[in-house]
Amino acid sequence: MAKKETTESISWEQAYDELNEIVASLEDESVSVDLLAEKMKRASALIEICSSRLRATEDAVNRIIREMDEPGPVRPEEDQNVPF
Repeated sequence: MAKKETTESISWEQAYDELNEIVASLEDESVSVDLLAEKMKRASALIEICSSRLRATEDAVNRIIREMDEPGPVRPEEDQNVPF
């Protein structure tokens, strides 16, 4: 199993890759019974990390889109109707 990292120090890509490694080891039945519970616990934590990061990213993108759609205050240079 890859090094256990905290939520703050692991990237989404690292969590996703480690989760895929765990899934692959479960699918090919290479996980011993002694490690199964530990692997499942780590997989659960990785799923939470990935889900949380995806939700945060979705929220940020939606916020940016809303800001683009909402008219904002007019800056002085925009008020002059000069194209450049």
